[in-house]
Amino acid sequence: MSHLNRLSASSAARKLAAREITAEALLADCIERIAEREPDVHAWAFLDTDAAMRRARSLDSRGPAGLLHGLPIAVKDIFDTFDMPTSYGSPIYAKHRPASDAACVAVARAAGAVVVGKSVTTEFATFHPGPTRNPRNLQHTPGGSSSGSAAAVADWMVPLAFGSQTAGSIVRPAAFCGIVGYKPTFGMVIRVGVKMISDYLDTIGVLARSVPDSALFVAALTNRHDLLIDQPTADVPRIGMCRTYEWNRAQPETVAVFESAEKQLRAARATVRNVTLPSPFAGLAEAQTAIMVSEVAKSLAHENLARRKDLSGDMTRMIDAGVAVSSQQYDAARSLTRACRAMLPEVFKGFDVLIAPSTVGCAPAGITATGDPLFNRIWTLLHVPVVHVPVADGPNGLPVGVTVVGAVGADRATLMAAEWIHARLRGDEQA
Repeated sequence: MSHLNRLSASSAARKLAAREITAEALLADCIERIAEREPDVHAWAFLDTDAAMRRARSLDSRGPAGLLHGLPIAVKDIFDTFDMPTSYGSPIYAKHRPASDAACVAVARAAGAVVVGKSVTTEFATFHPGPTRNPRNLQHTPGGSSSGSAAAVADWMVPLAFGSQTAGSIVRPAAFCGIVGYKPTFGMVIRVGVKMISDYLDTIGVLARSVPDSALFVAALTNRHDLLIDQPTADVPRIGMCRTYEWNRAQPETVAVFESAEKQLRAARATVRNVTLPSPFAGLAEAQTAIMVSEVAKSLAHENLARRKDLSGDMTRMIDAGVAVSSQQYDAARSLTRACRAMLPEVFKGFDVLIAPSTVGCAPAGITATGDPLFNRIWTLLHVPVVHVPVADGPNGLPVGVTVVGAVGADRATLMAAEWIHARLRGDEQA
C-alpha cells in the first residue's frame, strides 16, 4: 500500500496539481483504509465508493477543477446531498433523499472535491450519539456532533471533512480525536441546505489534520484565497492566555497542557500575557445554552409534534428545556451577547489571538455521551473564528490541545497565528 491517504490535504493537492499522483490512486488508498478500519470505528452513515471512484477518474481525465481537485472528503450527515441519503442522525429521516446538495457541498464539488460518503452525526447535530468510536481508543467517545467527520480524518480515511458547530461540535471532536478543527467567523460558509437547529449559532466549519489543510478547505468554500497558508509566517503573534470563567471545571490534563503552552510560547519569544475577560462574559455560557435550547425547540417543532416518539430522550429533554425558556430569558441572553461582542475590540487590544482551553479534559470513556462543550460555548456565541490545535497526549494516552481564538472576521490572522503556535507547541510532524 502506498499510504497516499496519509498525505496532508495541502501536500496531496500540490501533488495532484503537478500530476505526481492521481485522484484515483489517492482515493484507492483512502478506500482501503476505510475497509480496514470502518468495522471498528463506524465513522460513516453512508458510503458510495463506486461513485467516488468514477468521480476521481473523471477528474484525472481533465485539468485541475479548483483548490480541492481530487481530494476525498466526508460530508457530515446534516448536509443535504442530491446523490446520497441525508438522515440528520435521526430515524425519522432514515430514507430521506434530498433533491439537491447543500450549497457548500456543491461549492466543494465545483472546486474538485470527491465526496466519499456521509459521516455520522449525533441526532440533529446535538448530543444523542451515533455508533462512532474514537479511533485513538475505541472505548472512548470521539466527541460530537461532528463525530464521524473527526474520526474519519483522525483515522486517515479522508484528509478533509465538513463539520458544524452550535456549541462545541467542531472543536470538541477535533480535540478528542487529536486533529485540527476550524470554526470560521459566523456566516463565512453559507448554510443553505444544512439542517438548521439554531439560526443564531449554527456555523459551518471543517476538520483536518493541519492548520494549512483547514485553511485550504475553507478558502475553497468561500473563494477567499487569502486564507491559504503557502508557507509559515515569520510574524510572531501577540498572544493572550485566556482561562475563561469556566476554568475551575478544567481537568488536570487541560490545566497541564495550557500552562505548558504558556511556557513554550514564552520560550519561543512570543509576546504572551494573561487575559481576564470582562465580568459580563461570566454569564455567556449560560446565555448560549438558553439561546441554543430555545432555538432547537422551535427548529424541531415539526419533528416534536409529528414524530416525538422517534426522538431520543436526550432530544425531547432538550426540546422541553427550550420550551421552558421564556421570551424574557431569551431576549436577556441575546442582549448580554450583544454587550459582550461590543467589548471584544477592547479584549483583543494588544493581541493578535487568544489561547483558551478546548475541552474540560480528554475524551471520556464510553460512547453513550459525547462530552461537555462547556469551553466552546462562549466563542460560538460570540461568532469569533477559532482553531483547535492538538498539542500533547494526556495521562491516558488520549489527545489534549488548545483553542486559538481570533477577532470577528480576522480569520486569516487567526489561521496564521494558529499555524505558528501549533508548530511551536507540537513541532511540524503533521504540517
